Amino acid sequence: MNIICDKENIRIDKYLSELDSVDLTRAKIQKLIKTGNIKVNDKEVKESYKVSIDDNIEINVVEEESKLQGEDIKLNIVYEDDDLLVINKPSGMVVHPAPGNKEHTLVNALINYSKLSTRNGSFRPGIVHRIDKDTSGLLIVAKNDKAHLFLEEELKGHNIVRTYIALVNGVINHDTGKIDAPIGRCESDRKKMEVTSKNSKEAITNFKVLERFKNVTLLELKLETGRTHQIRVHMKYINHPVCNDPVYSNNKNIDNYGQLLHAKEISFIHPTTKERMTFSCEPEDKFYEIMKIYEEK
Repeated sequence: MNIICDKENIRIDKYLSELDSVDLTRAKIQKLIKTGNIKVNDKEVKESYKVSIDDNIEINVVEEESKLQGEDIKLNIVYEDDDLLVINKPSGMVVHPAPGNKEHTLVNALINYSKLSTRNGSFRPGIVHRIDKDTSGLLIVAKNDKAHLFLEEELKGHNIVRTYIALVNGVINHDTGKIDAPIGRCESDRKKMEVTSKNSKEAITNFKVLERFKNVTLLELKLETGRTHQIRVHMKYINHPVCNDPVYSNNKNIDNYGQLLHAKEISFIHPTTKERMTFSCEPEDKFYEIMKIYEEK
């Protein structure tokens, strides 16, 4: 994996640990630096090295990747051709392996099913973008490097349109809204994200009200950016956290299902035909069952 640095005067271990695209703990990054598996401009560095703009950082995680195995897990394939797959991921499934969790992920299922692009290495083959473990819905998987590169650039240019639905706590009185608040990693809990001005990135979420109930609101949300936990963090920030969210709300989690957040629609330009394609899918039955409980509270 190669990263072109966009910041300066930050320790390399700290900088990499805060990148969504790297998804490694600071301790793991330090270990990779010490073993020469992270280089800057083709040279080995120490974890105290401070990055500069345009540094070329090469990360080699072969040590972990070699243990990844394909698994015969059923996939809900919405669309497939020679370049890509559109997958409807169920709630509860992790998208790709990480330290301590190398089995039963979407990637384990994908490498068992098909040949995939190698741009993200063998630990995250084909993965163009992610959705959280307990968020259900659509995501694109690239089968070859050419398609992956094109889709990657489209994602960076905000040309892939992702539409979600979510049930949130409280009644939102205005029909539409735009949340423009930068998101970074929470300093007190590195597993969580928060709205902050410190070491953060631009994050924009648009929403409109679909239906109001006594104590909850059903929303449609569209992302202009794709930060980790973006919708969940933004909804907490405006005091309307996603219902059943075990991390960002005060709800008592129902049936261990996770947040009522579903990636309902995705629209993108096909890497070969250059035609816009749009796919949509409804949430799982369990989503509606738990939603009904919140509606009646």
